[in-house]
Amino acid sequence: MITSNSLDDDKLREECGVFGVFNHEDSAALTTLGLHALQHRGQEAAGIVAYDGDHFHIHRAKGQVGDNFNTPDVIGRLRGHMSIGHVRYSTTGDSILRNVQPLFADFAFGGLAVAQNGNLTNARALRARMVADGQLFQSTTDTEVIIHLIAKSRSTGLVDRIVDAITHLEGAYSLVLISRKKVIGIRDPLGIRPLVLGKLEDSFVLASETCAFDIIGADFIRDIAPGEMVVLDENGIESHRPFPQQPSRFCIFEFIYFARPDSNVEGRSVYNARKSIGAQLARETGVPADVVVPVPDSGVPAAMGYAEAASLPFELGIIRNHYIGRTFIEPADQIRHLGVKLKHNPNREALNGKRVVLVDDSIVRGTTSTKLVEMVRRAGAREVHMRISSPPTDHSCFYGIDTPEREKLLAAKHSVQEMAAHIGVDSLAFISIHGLHRAMGEPGGRNSAMPQFCDACFTGDYPTPLTDHDHGSMGDQLSLLEETV
Repeated sequence: MITSNSLDDDKLREECGVFGVFNHEDSAALTTLGLHALQHRGQEAAGIVAYDGDHFHIHRAKGQVGDNFNTPDVIGRLRGHMSIGHVRYSTTGDSILRNVQPLFADFAFGGLAVAQNGNLTNARALRARMVADGQLFQSTTDTEVIIHLIAKSRSTGLVDRIVDAITHLEGAYSLVLISRKKVIGIRDPLGIRPLVLGKLEDSFVLASETCAFDIIGADFIRDIAPGEMVVLDENGIESHRPFPQQPSRFCIFEFIYFARPDSNVEGRSVYNARKSIGAQLARETGVPADVVVPVPDSGVPAAMGYAEAASLPFELGIIRNHYIGRTFIEPADQIRHLGVKLKHNPNREALNGKRVVLVDDSIVRGTTSTKLVEMVRRAGAREVHMRISSPPTDHSCFYGIDTPEREKLLAAKHSVQEMAAHIGVDSLAFISIHGLHRAMGEPGGRNSAMPQFCDACFTGDYPTPLTDHDHGSMGDQLSLLEETV
């Protein structure tokens, strides 16, 4: 039996990554490289659509970028001077081939493909109305709702039709679209999901993160503003602002965990932000200890900041194996128990006889934390104090991050003291929500003004309506068709 990688079940899953290129003869090759850099945002599937002036070319497949865009033959078939791409981790819609993006459709005005990072919180309601009107859907992903909204629009001209469509959307989204003449990037009105604009010689590039520019040698121009639509065509860059301006509510978890540490988002280095959060964590939750150890890889910068602020040695007490891939074994109880050892191994020399501060970015179900603590103790640690660089995750995310139902979140059911006993640590502490906002540059913390971040997974303060919240998942209403690849 082939199983998904259960070793990551205790982490919040990445959402998706998008990339687009306008006006480059090797656009598909550049998009492939950009998707490689964004692979951390989704490992289930990848796809690219390119346009050569006459025809659209598409290649979509389940699996990682390197598994599916790894030959000159594949890239050679994706001819064109512009292209868009997508890496996916499913948050709405099952992991099946017809949900792999970009999604393509033929309209009266020509072909159009769309790729999305995020999640629409009213997709099910919109879809139900469209199905009642006789519209047919081919996927179970919320991105197809956007295609149907564009098709239904009575506006004239592609840009106006897209503007009309997105005014019906609720939730969080960054979109890249490709038509016969344009590559278009759109960000939701609150800017919850990231999208950046770059330039490579005479070509323009869109991406979820700046690390995707680095791999192709493109220069960062700016973040796409919340609620902005940028149109890239032969006339250059055209900006549209179809929404009233609102305070930004960028996802704070991008800084804590999702974005790559070498990216800059919202004008700030992710790496420096994580170090700042770690330093604040040390100031709030310091404990007598001998060494600070990160849970690799996402806990490393925060642990560095913690160690510096606490004047403690920083050591790689846990070594991560990056090459485990997917498991091809029955998930028997003893295998699940040993699974964490496939991914992590203790560095005994750094742990034996020490009072250890173990720094991680979050606790979701607590299963991985329990196994890591047991591993560190078996390596000889005298005490284990776990410190978490985010507040307790006690609410589900509806904006494109795959979180368990709230009742499965450890922090939703237990106090910090109960969580500590469950995980088996000598002490457990989280950064406060106010301290997190201070570390991110809000001097008075979250209460100083309307927060500039979305922190709903910690506070339950959802910045948009949750129209579909009590109506099940999109996949529940489809489908009787099962796919195999």
